[in-house]
Amino acid sequence: MSASVAVYRNIYTEDRFKQAYGSDHDTSGGLRLREKLAGRCRCSRQVCLHLLRERVPIFNWLPRYRLKKWILGDTIAGLTVGILHIPQGMAFALLTSVAPIFGLYTSFLPVVLYMIFGTGRHVSTGTFAVISLMTGSVVEQLVPTPLELNSSSPEITEFEAKRIGVASAVALLSGIMMLCMFGLQLGFLSTYLSEPIVKAFTSAAALHVTISQLQSMLGLRLPRQTGTFSLFKTLASVMQNLPHTNMAELIISLMCLAVLVPVKEINMHYRQRLRTPIPVEILTVIIATGVAYASSLDSVYNIEIVGHIPAGFPKPQMPALNTFPAIAGDTVAITFVGYAVSVSLAMIYADKHGYSIHPNQELLAHGVANTVSSFFTCFPSSATLATTNILESAGGHTQLSGFFTSLVVLIVLLLIGPLFYFLPKAVLACINVTSLRQMFMQFQDLPELWRMSRIDFMVWVVTWLSVVVLNVDLGLAIGVVFSMMTVICRTQRAGCSVLGRASNTEIYRSVENHSKCYEVPGVKILTYNGPIYYGNRNFFREEMSKLLGLTPEKIRCREKLRKALEKREREAAVNTVERGISNTLFSAENEFFKSDASENDVQAVLIDCSSVIFVDVAGARLFTQMCTECLKVGVHVYLSNCNESVLKILTSSGLMNYMNPQHIFVTVHDAVMYIQQQKEKPPENTTTVWV
Repeated sequence: MSASVAVYRNIYTEDRFKQAYGSDHDTSGGLRLREKLAGRCRCSRQVCLHLLRERVPIFNWLPRYRLKKWILGDTIAGLTVGILHIPQGMAFALLTSVAPIFGLYTSFLPVVLYMIFGTGRHVSTGTFAVISLMTGSVVEQLVPTPLELNSSSPEITEFEAKRIGVASAVALLSGIMMLCMFGLQLGFLSTYLSEPIVKAFTSAAALHVTISQLQSMLGLRLPRQTGTFSLFKTLASVMQNLPHTNMAELIISLMCLAVLVPVKEINMHYRQRLRTPIPVEILTVIIATGVAYASSLDSVYNIEIVGHIPAGFPKPQMPALNTFPAIAGDTVAITFVGYAVSVSLAMIYADKHGYSIHPNQELLAHGVANTVSSFFTCFPSSATLATTNILESAGGHTQLSGFFTSLVVLIVLLLIGPLFYFLPKAVLACINVTSLRQMFMQFQDLPELWRMSRIDFMVWVVTWLSVVVLNVDLGLAIGVVFSMMTVICRTQRAGCSVLGRASNTEIYRSVENHSKCYEVPGVKILTYNGPIYYGNRNFFREEMSKLLGLTPEKIRCREKLRKALEKREREAAVNTVERGISNTLFSAENEFFKSDASENDVQAVLIDCSSVIFVDVAGARLFTQMCTECLKVGVHVYLSNCNESVLKILTSSGLMNYMNPQHIFVTVHDAVMYIQQQKEKPPENTTTVWV
């Protein structure tokens, strides 16, 4: 079944369209700004309540909580994640180069604060392997581990206090940065960490984490490597010290991996059938602690254990503020990574369950969580991949699940923590490695990424190689810069093509890709698929000149001919007045010019600006220059489909001094109809379009 459409309307230039369909009143920008400020600054009980619900979302969702429908799922999911937080919190504390107890603190306070301020219903916050690794690098640089130091040394307490002071300072500075970004409404900055960058970065960071845990799994007492090429330095150090491997810790690691890996695979493959995943991490911790205590493995085989874990709520302590200048650069990277991962996870599950999150509010939530918790000896926190996935699959519905998660961790802090004294650190290292499964599985996305976009594939590969070969921070920076360079290169080399008209329609498409679309006689319709700015103005000029055949030699030749004809025209006019006779010579020369123009076959150039999203000052001047050059050879320039910002810049740049304002049209077809009517001079200024 086919349908036809007949459209009868006037030809619209931009001016005519604004007169017919524009706003009846022109409100100045200053007045609009005053109205907005007045609306924002209006104070009433209703406005205050709205602001409270917006900035503290718990007052928005808690009164609407469906107790009978959601409480069971939130309880089970929260308890499940809380049980997982205990071993992971202690394990990720080792990555941060601080005592395990601080990992438990970080698994408690940020969870409570995010429950109050966060908008992600299925987001689980706490310790995250990548953030812990990056923070640990900062800690190791400022407070390196002395080789002679061991768990029984009298200086261990002061040493641990210095380390957690630095880690807390990173958390405080990261929280302040997030709060400043929230105040400036910079939530959109997370978009600069594209999906290929985030996935490549987390995959490469997972490899760093795995290599860094080898020494704990083998029982080697080696200093942690930092800086560029740290991964290779760590590998070389481990290989050199393999003869000193503690066989007892190696056996413990192998046994833990033999249990953790298969059970995690079972949890993954049967997650639809299992009401809650098997808590293999906490079971492994309990069993390993009991075996180590019963067998006195620390004294008999000299294995490294967790040691004293104080019971009770964390006491307030001021972070090491004097380290701010030294940690500022690394903290910027930690802040962006933590926020980007958190917002990405929140958006994934929000899209899946049909609700929305607010990126700027997420900045406030994580900023408050890191800032407040830093005064209670916590290191930087963020949303975590593994626990967020478990929270959603276990049936969590709202942020209330965070209450039950923090309740489990609080019970451990108050009552059970000291019982983990004999827990081998090799077990925590194995938990660290096995928790990275999801990050390593991201390699499976590469074939699909190659099919979809070769450029994004290259971004993924460059980011991954940079992080692995150089370092986590430097590799991330290289990945972001490379990704932005690909965007710049694509805008610099945006395609310029000639449009043709589909017969008996108002549709115009590229003649190169549509064989049945034909150019309009005497009119060259050009389109440029990108912005026109200082970075690509030369390329745009070259492409336009090539398609129009405007060489400098041709411009000079035609300009000389035009000036000669104008001179003869003036002389002919004088002769006509003085002698009363017509100048046949001028008529012949004028006919010669017309014939030359007809051979060129281009009397008008129409530029379709529908794909030009913005123009800067350099681009606007280029438009003026091209318009001048076209006029020199007797070619008129027309524009169509200009958006408001492009039209404003072109007008402000003085283009209208060289171009008729009535040559700017609403659509390509309006411009083509106008040009054809100018040739034929019809009595009516009306176009009929049959589709």
